Amino acid sequence: MSASGQGMSRRLWMQSAAAGGAAVLSRTAAAEDPIPRNGRIRQSLVHWCYEPHWPDIRELCRVAARLGVRSIELGDPKHWPTMKEFGLTSAIAGSHGFTTGFNNPGQWDECIAKIRASIDRCVEFGVERVITFTGMANGISKEDGADNCVAGLKQVAGYAEQQGVTLCLEMLNSRDDTHPMKGHPGYQGDHTDYCVDILRRVGSPRCKLLFDIYHVQIMDGDVIRRIREHHEYIGHVHTAGNPGRGELDDRQEINYPAVMHALLEVGYDGYVAQEFLPTRDPLAGLEQAVALCDV
Repeated sequence: MSASGQGMSRRLWMQSAAAGGAAVLSRTAAAEDPIPRNGRIRQSLVHWCYEPHWPDIRELCRVAARLGVRSIELGDPKHWPTMKEFGLTSAIAGSHGFTTGFNNPGQWDECIAKIRASIDRCVEFGVERVITFTGMANGISKEDGADNCVAGLKQVAGYAEQQGVTLCLEMLNSRDDTHPMKGHPGYQGDHTDYCVDILRRVGSPRCKLLFDIYHVQIMDGDVIRRIREHHEYIGHVHTAGNPGRGELDDRQEINYPAVMHALLEVGYDGYVAQEFLPTRDPLAGLEQAVALCDV
């Protein structure tokens, strides 16, 4: 359930999406050549969004290869060897979930243990980033939450530096309460400047921001200006259409080609991951999204 206790659980959503997406499984285009890409923006697929439609990791790998995408991320590390067979990597790995985080000192031990374990797996398989979160507010003030995040992240930043893995703190929107994966009411790190200030105070080259364009648009807007202001802290990027976290089509408000150009202008060379919830043929939606971001 979401923090607000409303909407479907992630498991129920995935079951529903799998039923609706079964008809498109034959469109994985396994025998087709990869679609030519400019390749200036390295792209990734976020596993949880598309697993219901392609539950076999090999099918999803074929989709990624056909699309000219280099990564499938935030999936179970047990899939990494199979992904390597297809020439794919995982742009970022999971750790603790967003309901726990460094804003609560009582959760530090759990977060640090999971992050260190994830870092160790990343080193073994050549994965360069691990996701992390502030956690839910649960009565903790913004000021105390930020101070706690700084102190907590400092306890694991050194290990990340030693192992050459970057921790990416994700900013999430707290406004959308319509669906457990469209918004996260109660999440403390719900503004870009708030998260960047935490990272600035931690002061580690291995602690960066996961700049989720969808969440930033909802909470702060002015996406291109924020990319230019905070580019030195951006370690990873996610996409989705707003409103609704659907496809990157003409029914949503974000100008994705312009945003991609802004990322290139500031010298961003990390990954841009497609993280939308398909509302129609998922392969067609991904083809459109990947093409839009391939500037």
